[in-house]
Amino acid sequence: MVKMNPSFVPVAVLLLLLVPIGTESAARPGFFYTRNRGRCTPQYWSSRREAWPRMIPQGSTVSKVFGSRAYERYRYDLTLLEATSRNDDGENVFARLVKESTAALINSYSRKGFPFSAWEVKTAVIQGLVSDEAAALQARRFYDANRACN
Repeated sequence: MVKMNPSFVPVAVLLLLLVPIGTESAARPGFFYTRNRGRCTPQYWSSRREAWPRMIPQGSTVSKVFGSRAYERYRYDLTLLEATSRNDDGENVFARLVKESTAALINSYSRKGFPFSAWEVKTAVIQGLVSDEAAALQARRFYDANRACN
């Protein structure tokens, strides 16, 4: 009878468990990272994968589309395309509001069944510009609608 060293047994078991992982990964191609963000998100619209509705060209400014309140809050020359591609929306509720509302406005024109009309999006943005809390609430509503849309 062959006696085995007790410390050898856990190592042998571990090696036997790793063998299938090695052979399985060798059969698959390399890891490819992708993110499915949906067809209604600000990231989607900033990627220019689909033409924007004619009613709101990418070069339109936020202040012209959303009105004078937006002119007071954002840069006068901030375009809708720039608004969808913003990345400063972590703690800044007004940046989040303009990013999500721009996507919601595009979706209201281009996606049947989107829960907001263009008029409702514009009105909600004006209401959201009143305070941090209002901006956060409207941004969250648009975020949810943009993610739920196809």
